[in-house]
Amino acid sequence: MVISEQLNARVELFNGKGSLIEGCIDRIDRTGLDFVALEDPTLVPPLSTQWHVFAAFGTLKGDRADWLVEKCTELGAHSVTPLLTERSPSISENRVDRLKLATSYTYHATDAPAFVLLFETIWDCVIDAVAINAQRNLAQSKLSFLAAAGATPVVSVLTSSRKESSGLMIVGPEGDFTEKEVNMMMKAGASAVGLGPHRLRVETATMALLATLMLWSDSP
Repeated sequence: MVISEQLNARVELFNGKGSLIEGCIDRIDRTGLDFVALEDPTLVPPLSTQWHVFAAFGTLKGDRADWLVEKCTELGAHSVTPLLTERSPSISENRVDRLKLATSYTYHATDAPAFVLLFETIWDCVIDAVAINAQRNLAQSKLSFLAAAGATPVVSVLTSSRKESSGLMIVGPEGDFTEKEVNMMMKAGASAVGLGPHRLRVETATMALLATLMLWSDSP
């Protein structure tokens, strides 16, 4: 990212909370660099399409989690949350920092107008988020979708749903959610959707559902 640039190169920095500042590199050495701001920070307006992604990807092996975060950023997810479930081990601080770095690199490469907010969560937070979305359905018709094997195909569900530009989507671990977790989410207001006859990895299911929702929301 910035380290690959030359002295006096103009760069943009962002704080992960929606603000950008433009400046240039004033000094580079082995320990770091000095950045000189050329203008005041500006707030980047969020995309009109705002889907929040909850997925059990924080403990995926290799670069699979990094790849998921990068692609969610490219597709325009409003936020990405590594989901902890009963079948998920905890997420280390090092892993969280690495995923944040992957997000910043993708932002720089794609000039994405939205910022992906990444944070570790506990299960109750997800249930609360789904419940809040469900309560808003009456006034704002917000949607919450849960990827589930054997459920009604997502295209069929969307065809019969009122089009929305924001909502929440949930993808579970490779061992699936427990029956208790599924029941809790469905009770809170989530709608189960199927992604086809094949068993998908977490990152594949997340991309399939997010891309479908983004295209659906943006279609005329």
